[in-house]
Amino acid sequence: MFKLPPEARNPILVSSADGVGTKIKVAIESGRNDTVGHDLVNHCCNDILVQGALPLFFLDYVAFGKLDPAVVEAVVAGVAAGCRENGCALVGGETAEMPGLYTPPDYDLAGFIVGYVEEDAVLGADRVRDGDVLVGLESNGLHTNGYSLARRIVAERLRLGPHDRFPGETGTVAEVLLRVHRSYVPALKPVLRHIHAMAHITGGGLPGNLDRALPPTLDAVVDVGSWTVPGLFRVLQDAGAVETPEMFRAFNMGVGMVVIAAPADVAAVIDSAAGAGVRAWTLGRVAPGAGRVILT
Repeated sequence: MFKLPPEARNPILVSSADGVGTKIKVAIESGRNDTVGHDLVNHCCNDILVQGALPLFFLDYVAFGKLDPAVVEAVVAGVAAGCRENGCALVGGETAEMPGLYTPPDYDLAGFIVGYVEEDAVLGADRVRDGDVLVGLESNGLHTNGYSLARRIVAERLRLGPHDRFPGETGTVAEVLLRVHRSYVPALKPVLRHIHAMAHITGGGLPGNLDRALPPTLDAVVDVGSWTVPGLFRVLQDAGAVETPEMFRAFNMGVGMVVIAAPADVAAVIDSAAGAGVRAWTLGRVAPGAGRVILT
């Protein structure tokens, strides 16, 4: 059970369920299982944040072919760390053992989050206006998307194992690929009232997520020269001979969240992000159109 905060005046509950995709295979292969739970919570928090919602409580689900107590402990420790970071209560979950369905050491992980937003503060495409500004917030690596392609490139093209050094990085393949999916709650919570809409850049990249934050009469014009794509993505593109449009569909390319705000509020958003240790910049603009994302 969970009691709504006393300051909630006219709350709408916002929920989401998700997993961490094949990033979990990197954790299993490297024997490092303490970060994917943190990824899961942060991903779910970002998913409801785009509607202006702040997290209330979280539940997790972990399924094994044969239960491994050490792995369970590591995974749940990561979930707890994510909940602490986001001010979210971990109220329960389920640990299942299903021989024949999962082959050890494989396991699966999913999470369910509930948050709330005041009815008059719901963010979305209906608030977006011509002349609004796109603000990009930097990602912390691949986050939790594109891992099937990334793992194939690393294993088959680069021929690297989880404990080999990743090209151009100081860390190993496992350390680089297991960087925790960043939560944008601390960066954006203080300025939610200044924001019209947001897009969490996950599977589908900028083109497949930013369009959800647009009304049918406006386009998002993204200046791809406004930031330097991190070396991690350049290594994957070169080694895998991946075309640039496909890179922007498969990966976040260094942009983990996009905020849409009025020009007068851009500085407040960028300053708030900086205060939480997240780099933010002017990514582009909103212009008349047909609900498209234009990379220029």
